[in-house]
This record gives sequence, structure tokens and C-alpha cells, in this order.
Amino acid sequence: MKINEIKKAVSEGKNVFWRNEGYVVIKDKNNEYLIVATFNGNAIGLTNAKGDILNGQENEFYIK
Repeated sequence: MKINEIKKAVSEGKNVFWRNEGYVVIKDKNNEYLIVATFNGNAIGLTNAKGDILNGQENEFYIK
């Protein structure tokens, strides 16, 4: 999935995951998109600081 597709799906309330269901993409209260590890709560940004490169490969993101 491309960055804009991921953000759109999350904003629409769809469940977006990275690599497996242990990593979910969320939009937090500050409107930041994060990849959160469900098993320990650690999170990283969906993208780099500029917002143009995913922290992961496009083919690793999916909707379930």
C-alpha cells in the first residue's frame, strides 16, 4: 500500500497492519500516523520525518 492509501484507510476506520497483526497503524490524538506494536505499545512513525518514505515496504502493509 502507498502512504496515501494507508492514511485514507486508517482515517476511514479500517484496520491496517504492517507485516502481521502484531503491528497496527493508528492515527493518534495529534493526527500523527504511527505503527504500534500491540504486544508492548512501542510505536514508530508511519513515515520518515519528511513524510515521504514509509518505515517499511509498501507490500508489507495490508487491510484486514
